[in-house]
Amino acid sequence: MSDELRLGTRGSTLALWQANAVAERIAAHSGPACRIVVIKTTGDQLQEAPLSEAGGKRLFVKEIEDALQRDVIDLAVHSSKDMPAVLPDGLVVGGVLPREDPRDAVVLPLRGTDAPLDPQPSSIEDLVATLGEKPAIGTGSVRRIAQLARLFPGARFEPIRGNLDTRLRKLDAGQYDALVLAAAGLHRLGLANRITMALPASACLPAPGQGIVAIEVRAGDRAVREAVAVISDHAAAAALDAERALVEALGGGCQTPIGALATWVREPTASAHGELELTASVVALDGSRAVRGAHRGAGDRAVALGQRVAATLLEQGAGELLAEAR
Repeated sequence: MSDELRLGTRGSTLALWQANAVAERIAAHSGPACRIVVIKTTGDQLQEAPLSEAGGKRLFVKEIEDALQRDVIDLAVHSSKDMPAVLPDGLVVGGVLPREDPRDAVVLPLRGTDAPLDPQPSSIEDLVATLGEKPAIGTGSVRRIAQLARLFPGARFEPIRGNLDTRLRKLDAGQYDALVLAAAGLHRLGLANRITMALPASACLPAPGQGIVAIEVRAGDRAVREAVAVISDHAAAAALDAERALVEALGGGCQTPIGALATWVREPTASAHGELELTASVVALDGSRAVRGAHRGAGDRAVALGQRVAATLLEQGAGELLAEAR
């Protein structure tokens, strides 16, 4: 391995935060210095089209994965929810960072005083009352729309693209009544004060992998894999394994109405693998029907846990819902 690792990433503020966090951890564990290589993806270039029409969120990783396969970069850093369930030949997830808050967050516009709404809604019922009967909610995620349609039956869901600053600026300018964003990104960029309410998983299950930064490497690059494995968070890695296995077993992609969240019932220790609980749902695009399932399993059997929950969902009719969504 050379004295420098070429780390591929998108160029958004959040993507660069993630890339620098990985580089800092590798350096802190006596690994090589990382040189950040910004790669513009198709998703970055198609800023106007909704993701569901443009081809899904894999548009944000394809060019970076191509560069990794061609040895233009040595490792790639992604928001794991953007990654396909089945990776290209020769590529693997070599490690992950500790998970940030995985929930979806509702963000309301600032008032004229540049202060958030006070008092903040403390329940879904409060939030519904605050937004009114027909709010314009900014989100392009079919998963969010499918679940939120059940909470806000009169809402208009309108696509919104761009980085976090751009989205918040559009919200505050009055183009939307609310946004639904990943809480993790707001926390990481120091914008947690903009969160009006983090949605409980019982109301809106997050995207599989949400809140986890994944490091993708070439399977055969032993030296890089070792440098990355040293910094990997084992608890987040097991949760991601369960959630990704669920999506693969369901045959789902990035823009499908699948929600999933693996949480630790008992944290792993030096002498025990711990216990994970995986909760998942598949919802019709209009919110009219939903199936939901949950199981628990040993932390070292995360993939099997994901497959088991997927089987439960399929028994309840998830396959039909996903077929309709496609």
